[in-house]
Amino acid sequence: MPKLSHARNGDSWEFAGAGLLFDCDGVLVDSVAAAAPAWESWARRHAPSFDFVRDAPHGMRPRDVVADLVGPDASDAATAELIALEVEAAVHTREIPGAARLVRSLPRDAWAVVTSSNRTVALARLRSSDVPTPPTLVAAEDVTRGKPEPDPYLLGAYRLARVAEDCIVFEDSVPGIRSARAAGAGFVVGVGAGSADGDPDVVVADLGGVRWREGVLVVDGSGGVG
Repeated sequence: MPKLSHARNGDSWEFAGAGLLFDCDGVLVDSVAAAAPAWESWARRHAPSFDFVRDAPHGMRPRDVVADLVGPDASDAATAELIALEVEAAVHTREIPGAARLVRSLPRDAWAVVTSSNRTVALARLRSSDVPTPPTLVAAEDVTRGKPEPDPYLLGAYRLARVAEDCIVFEDSVPGIRSARAAGAGFVVGVGAGSADGDPDVVVADLGGVRWREGVLVVDGSGGVG
């Protein structure tokens, strides 16, 4: 059951006064068309057996994935090369339906983005998709341990001057949902069908059915779980 105080109205969940923590890729932006060519170009040089579609552990920091592929001694330089490729390819990023509308409606002190991407990559993808730049951004380089550890969401809540139990997390990946759970998030919204594997509190197809109305977040969970 959700830890946050809430009301139910049919299939909708309603939360008053919660902090909102959004993952970026797969939640606010669709970056598959941007990430795939960057990773494929990088892999041809550094890890020829790596296939992005087949092997990419979505939701984890690139530097953690790179270190597993090339070893710790070569990971810094290899990660820097990958980040440069991802920034260059960010022009292919598109908005997840409903994302821009939702975050534009939110008070600036109510929301943050908590991403496994590096800061420059996340900002480039948000700009390309016309999703507003978040007032608060926790990126890969801001934490010692990335998702699925709790550190990213603990820091995101802290920067909103809240505790994680008072926050709603929007996530699309299993590592991200595990991170939110480990941090003690009050409610977890899975975005996209693949998020169901992480057992969130409710699953939505995208952010089209999520609304902010006079200080209340409304999540339309029709067809979801939880």
